[in-house]
Amino acid sequence: MKFRTIVLLLLVIQLGRSEFQSKEPQSFAKRLSHARDILDEVPLIDGHNDLVMNIRSKLYNRLQEFPFDQDLTEIEPWASMSNSHTDIPRIKAGKLGGQFWSAFVSCSSQYKNALTQTLEQIDVIHRLVERYPDDLAWVDTADGILDAHAAGKVASMIGVEGGHSMDSSLGTLRIFYNVGVRYMTLTHGCNTPWADNSQAEPDGIEFDGLTEWGEIVVKEMNRLGMFVDISHVAQQTMHDVLDVTRAPVIASHSDTRALCDVPRNVPDDVLIRIAENGGVVMVNFLPYFLTGTNNATLFDVIDHINHIRNVAGVDHVGIGSDFDGITEAPEGLEDVSQYPNLFAELMLDPLWSDDDLKKLAGLNLVRAFKEMEQVRT
Repeated sequence: MKFRTIVLLLLVIQLGRSEFQSKEPQSFAKRLSHARDILDEVPLIDGHNDLVMNIRSKLYNRLQEFPFDQDLTEIEPWASMSNSHTDIPRIKAGKLGGQFWSAFVSCSSQYKNALTQTLEQIDVIHRLVERYPDDLAWVDTADGILDAHAAGKVASMIGVEGGHSMDSSLGTLRIFYNVGVRYMTLTHGCNTPWADNSQAEPDGIEFDGLTEWGEIVVKEMNRLGMFVDISHVAQQTMHDVLDVTRAPVIASHSDTRALCDVPRNVPDDVLIRIAENGGVVMVNFLPYFLTGTNNATLFDVIDHINHIRNVAGVDHVGIGSDFDGITEAPEGLEDVSQYPNLFAELMLDPLWSDDDLKKLAGLNLVRAFKEMEQVRT
């Protein structure tokens, strides 16, 4: 009897193991399917993608030579590039619903031809959308994001990455708005004549945040209906912006300083103020900003998302991958096709309801966009 009992117990244990081994992959598959369903319901909006920078550097803006509708992992020079993460097939696989395409020019162009180069980048974004009308839709309003998603297209918007692009001209800022720019990052990796950037901390600080002219820039962006983006700016610049702005701000591609202590990330005292402001911090996928090393995983991204949630609240967190600008990506989030993985893993945490996941995906950004538009005069 004892022998038979032992055999039966061993069989039960083995069956249990087999059942667990067969169910676990299925469980992830079910979560992944549910994640895709959620991203069919609401737009996944990414706050920052540098694809257009790569088109300039590799093709000198010759869009006719850019096969965006093909799998670039099989086409050179893109297949060999560590910072090529985006094409239409992978966008569809990843359920991307809205994208702020970055119009970026380097700090070396400041006081030289930054404005011309920026307008050329904006032109590329417009032509890219026109070239792929079945997949991309031009959008410059919050409602437009929802309309594009309902039509099965990627809502395509413009963010100018760096205040040096406006050449300290409010007229230029207004031109940016009129050609569709809906956010401007106040600095990149250099100070403008009116704002300190994060890389200036601590020894390169010139203005202790924003100058009076910088405050005027913020107020004009509010008046126009353009997001003030505080990614890349110094900590005091963040606070000065929040002192002045009448509209929600965004950090289009930033992580949390509490988890990774680099100046580029957002400290908790700013996260608290962003919650009060109604803004959104959109989590960057660059491993160095996530872990301080060149290696990270999807779970490091989740840690930063959860920290923003814990400090600022679930209404103030979003996604800002920095794809095509970063040369390393987290394991599990290697390119734009992998977004659903993030949501599938978050589903394991009972803290994250479907409604919360929808906010993270894009509804937080849409809400902030609408509030920002209401300030426009």
